[in-house]
Amino acid sequence: MILVFVEHIDFQPKKSSLEALNFANSLSTIDSGEVKAIYLGTRELSINLGVFGVKEVYHIDCEHNCGSDQIAAVLSDAIGKLSPKYFMLSHSSLGKTIAGQIAVKSGMGLISGAVGVVKEEKVKFRKTVFSGKAYAYYGFNENGGIVTVVPNSISAESSSNELAQYSTLNLTIPQSQIRSVEKKLVKGKTPLAEATIVVSAGRGMKDPSNWGMIDELADLLGATTACSRPVADVGWRPHHEHVGQTGIAIRPNVYIAIGISGAIQHLAGVNNSRNIIVINKDPEAPFFKAADYGICGDLFEVVPKLNEAIRKAKSV
Repeated sequence: MILVFVEHIDFQPKKSSLEALNFANSLSTIDSGEVKAIYLGTRELSINLGVFGVKEVYHIDCEHNCGSDQIAAVLSDAIGKLSPKYFMLSHSSLGKTIAGQIAVKSGMGLISGAVGVVKEEKVKFRKTVFSGKAYAYYGFNENGGIVTVVPNSISAESSSNELAQYSTLNLTIPQSQIRSVEKKLVKGKTPLAEATIVVSAGRGMKDPSNWGMIDELADLLGATTACSRPVADVGWRPHHEHVGQTGIAIRPNVYIAIGISGAIQHLAGVNNSRNIIVINKDPEAPFFKAADYGICGDLFEVVPKLNEAIRKAKSV
């Protein structure tokens, strides 16, 4: 059995968790049978996970926002009770935080950041290494283990018309050892790790007051905004938008880099994007070497023209 932890916001499953379910379905075709899901909350999720190939959904009653230590503890108890061969979750900020804790508590092995699965002599999970320049393959012994799935590495589309059975697991959630000082929730935008289109800008913008054209482009494309580290460090943009080796590593379908030179630390966090579009007036900018498409020109001329062209195309 493959058990998948589903994260949700107000009982709407996160896209990255739905991708983890589809990843589990791919695994189930070559090893370990049925896919089941588990989540924490007070009521049923907004969609029946049966449409994602899930046979049964386990619910753990939780009336408050649990800390990561509480989630790790109760999921470890669930693993002990259900004995899945594989336990899977998204390689999200929460997933990365709790996966190691669950591995230690449950005594299972851990492969973090999987982007694919194959079966040769045995099941192996594919990961990117050397900043996305190569793949490496890792496997467990016959007892299976825990796998975190990188967002946007597989489709989140439903593939079934079946309905899953819901049941409650009666497990006790322990007291948290973590005290939450402040919680900030960014609403209205797709989280960077789950975004399919990202519009990012850097110091070439010259001043934070010029960011209106970037926000407009993102709105026109239904994209999420991001930035380079220097921009976040000087306070032009919030730190949760910082992408790169020292920020958030992303792999959208389209990454648009505007006024970013393309330092190796930035490239390490975005070079798994399927399509990279670079807009920069410096023809020697390193980013052009990694780009699928490039526009060498002044962003203050190019971006407004691009916005106008998209508006016209959408009005047709």
